[in-house]
Amino acid sequence: MNSNNSACSGHHPSRRLSRYTVRTVAAAVVLGVAMAGCGGQDKDSGGDSGAKAQAKNDTSTGTKVLWIGDSIAGAEAPALGAALKANGVEFKDSSSDGGGTVVDSGEEITGMISADTWKQLATNIKSFHPTVVAYQVTTYDWGSTDQQRTAYDKLVKTAKDAGAKLVMVPSPPVTIGDGPYKQHEAQMRTAAKTASEVAKNSGGAAVFLDPSQLWGTDPAAKKAQRSSDGVHNCQQGAATFAKWFTVELGKQAGFTPAPVDKWAKGSWTGDDRYGKLHCGS
Repeated sequence: MNSNNSACSGHHPSRRLSRYTVRTVAAAVVLGVAMAGCGGQDKDSGGDSGAKAQAKNDTSTGTKVLWIGDSIAGAEAPALGAALKANGVEFKDSSSDGGGTVVDSGEEITGMISADTWKQLATNIKSFHPTVVAYQVTTYDWGSTDQQRTAYDKLVKTAKDAGAKLVMVPSPPVTIGDGPYKQHEAQMRTAAKTASEVAKNSGGAAVFLDPSQLWGTDPAAKKAQRSSDGVHNCQQGAATFAKWFTVELGKQAGFTPAPVDKWAKGSWTGDDRYGKLHCGS
């Protein structure tokens, strides 16, 4: 959700969800602990002043990226913002700790989260005027394939109507554990495939980018670059993803990525998110 409802922010999830059932609140609390924690959202940033200065010095590409997803996307955002700004791309982080999904599965929690995501998207389209809406499939994209497809089709249309291209990427492999993810594991697996199909059938309005070569399928593997929680990434994983995404976006938007050394060691590496994930500096 687009208010800080994680333990890291000091806001208890049940305060926001008090109008829902005890079962839903309990799920939200567990999800907040599992997914949250790592800083704010809906920020115009990667938190990197050096990248901001560089963006001012470089010729703007005219590309404006609105980044949407859950706290996994949030942990990638500091590096992604730094990388894109170093390329003259404007970047707005609208990821959400404990939320971000556009899919309403019919459950109270996803109904609330998705409603909030759609509301924030409308606001950001009016204020930021993105040329690219980038959506990382969230670990909350539960529901049937029909429900997922309906949401992704709506996202394609929303971006297109705003004059933006939709870029969808899957979430990386995460540790399922015994929490709320477990009962939704099958739905989580269909989300990326459904998003890919929607992009393929969008007539060019959307594209699906698959970074599985970066992560593999095992969240415990070194290649996956997950933090100790098995879900989020630390700085190295964020930088790896940012480099890959910038290259792929450059192919779509027509710019050549800047050298990694222009942004990879910026102040974004000290973002509070990584400290709360117990990442090294």
